[in-house]
Amino acid sequence: MTVEGSGPAVRDAVPLTGIRRAAARKMIKAWEAPAFTLTIAVDMSAALTVKRRDPEATVTDRLIECCARALVGHPQLNAWYDDLAVTQVDQVNIGVAVATDAGLMVPVVQGADRLALPEIRAARRDLVSRARAGRLGRADVTGGTFTISNLGMQGIDRFTAILNVPQVAILAIGATTERYVRRDGVEAWVPQADFTLTCDHRAVDGATGAAFLTELRALIETP
Repeated sequence: MTVEGSGPAVRDAVPLTGIRRAAARKMIKAWEAPAFTLTIAVDMSAALTVKRRDPEATVTDRLIECCARALVGHPQLNAWYDDLAVTQVDQVNIGVAVATDAGLMVPVVQGADRLALPEIRAARRDLVSRARAGRLGRADVTGGTFTISNLGMQGIDRFTAILNVPQVAILAIGATTERYVRRDGVEAWVPQADFTLTCDHRAVDGATGAAFLTELRALIETP
């Protein structure tokens, strides 16, 4: 069926309801923030061996683990912004962007800084499964203090993620590709991925964001 009007014929108009309408409102607020981005290349060799520690874990689970540890040392990024204050949160609650038929959802791994890798893997797998089945509750999608968006599996080399307000930072992770690099006088092919951090400049400055990325890279590159 098409809708006839003064202009060209169009397909049925799909009203914005539920998740998509809420996401649209948050995106408008995110674009109002004075955001900046920082990008760093990360050697993924160690991260790709994550299954040696937990055969059922994924690289995303390892990234959640490393982000949680880095955020403990950089609480300025584990925070919420509103017009009255920047609130730093003691607990690290990491949201993981998940594409579903109903729209983009961000279920939250609560207390990720206090979880071991197998616990992170179990929590993340359960949340993603229920998100795609449309069975998340309100508690599953609230309280996030930092968000990871990983489009590397879709072959995206690098991208900039929009802030998940009121959070003050979000990390976008691109595909891991083989790159020829020179390090310490030695040239070799290395699996690398670009990590792009988006920050709300009202709460985070460039030096703070850079320090976080540097520590995160060190954690990920440590076997």
